[in-house]
Amino acid sequence: MKNIKELINYTQTLKLLYVEDNKEARESTQLILEEFFSSVVVAVNGEDGYEKFQENDIDLIITDINMPKINGLEMIKKVREIDKEVSILVLSAYNESGFFMESIKLGVEGYLLKPIDMDQFLGVLEKAIQKIQLTNQLKNQTQLLSQYQEATDHSSIVSKTDTKGIITYANDEFVKISRYSKEELLGKNHNIIRHPDNPKSIFEDLWKTIEEKKQIWQGVIRNQDKNGKSYYVKTTIKPILDVDNNIVEYIALRDDITDIMNPARQLNNAITTSKSPVIVYIKIDDFAILEDFYDNATLNKIEDNVKNLLEELLPDDCYFKSIFQLGNGEYVFQNEIEICVQDEEKFIEKLKKYQEIVRDTIIDIGDIEYDLSIIISVAYDDTTLESAKFGMRELLRTKQSFIVANGFANQEHEKAQKNRETISMIKTALHKSKIISYFQPIINNKTQKIEKYESLVRLVDENDKVLAPFFFLDTAKKGKYYSDITNVVLDNSFNALLTTDMDISINLSALDIERRLTRVKVFALLEQYKEHASRVVI
Repeated sequence: MKNIKELINYTQTLKLLYVEDNKEARESTQLILEEFFSSVVVAVNGEDGYEKFQENDIDLIITDINMPKINGLEMIKKVREIDKEVSILVLSAYNESGFFMESIKLGVEGYLLKPIDMDQFLGVLEKAIQKIQLTNQLKNQTQLLSQYQEATDHSSIVSKTDTKGIITYANDEFVKISRYSKEELLGKNHNIIRHPDNPKSIFEDLWKTIEEKKQIWQGVIRNQDKNGKSYYVKTTIKPILDVDNNIVEYIALRDDITDIMNPARQLNNAITTSKSPVIVYIKIDDFAILEDFYDNATLNKIEDNVKNLLEELLPDDCYFKSIFQLGNGEYVFQNEIEICVQDEEKFIEKLKKYQEIVRDTIIDIGDIEYDLSIIISVAYDDTTLESAKFGMRELLRTKQSFIVANGFANQEHEKAQKNRETISMIKTALHKSKIISYFQPIINNKTQKIEKYESLVRLVDENDKVLAPFFFLDTAKKGKYYSDITNVVLDNSFNALLTTDMDISINLSALDIERRLTRVKVFALLEQYKEHASRVVI
């Protein structure tokens, strides 16, 4: 403290516990203490002092030693059992020097002599206040650090390693993303989560920065979890140094940026920010066959090589600013229409020529030679990516190799809307018993007589219009109501046996016959109508 005024300004913020059994000494000293402390709690003996310490939030204790009930030292012992940090000053007479050694062991900060000498009092008090200030600063810093750590632990993936890269700490977020338990991580090298495809140059630069230069390193690292799934982290690694500038450990903070690094997410972002995108959607032909022949590591190599080849073979005058490798043998070139499609016919011709060039190329991966062939779906309409995907689906269905898929998404949306309406109509018809059977007579051309009846399903809509299966049956097969329709047809057809002595023919699909519950239904009806079952034709 620079002066008494500064000292008093600080002590006014503190609460003092003053313990003294002698009434005259207590009252005279209290007057002095109240000049410094705005809050003075007075106790008349050690027992009273201990009780009042427990009842109040005390910053400083000034106590006599020789008191009834329990003396000052005994009180200090009891106080230290519950608070080892509170500052304590002992007020003593010259003949009590034998207590000094014991009081030192109890962590007393200073001694005041009776009667109080103001110069000595100010000197001892200043030292005690300095300790209180430092203690409070440390508490505040510790609390802040604790809050910083809590915030960091909740928002970042945190780990610490020793100087050899062995993990000594991993927070819950690290455990969550890596899928390893803390027991599996602690004591292991960080290589346990490193993806093998990371370039060696990344780690050479990393260690040079943090170990040799003792500086912070930042970068993006591809890791893999316990199940082998990749994830990307933006990483900051700081070497922790001691007072002699020696590295004692490393701390790493990471943010999961897998979604940002995900090619599909990047593609969607690129299309969203594009004014008029054009998409060239490419797939390795018969990629499913490759999956049957090769393991994941080999497939990844093939896909990486194909990406490099697709970029390399792309003509200079067919400019695309980016290629996205989506996995499953699929790639997308993307750019603006005004850059790529100035003349639509020439643009399509260039892509078909490009497709032929790729088809004539052989990929060589070690002992594997693969004749590359690709199929291409192109779109540059309002729903570019969706249309290109639907175009790719059409190529796979029809076994074609090239398609311009403009408008495909809108067509599919219209089909989907119509299917939803049809499903709703089927649901209503089933609920209102408007799935009915027509029985068409089958006539022998020679005898001109009816030989049997064929059971035909019909649906009566809300306008009482009778619809043939063409309008609803295929859609029903895509939903959950197809088997319900079959059950109605079966019930109607077997009931009809009671109204005629002719055969009843029922048409069942392979889908019906493969369904166990339908087979159970058929056998139950045959048993129920066993007297007429011989007239059922399926």
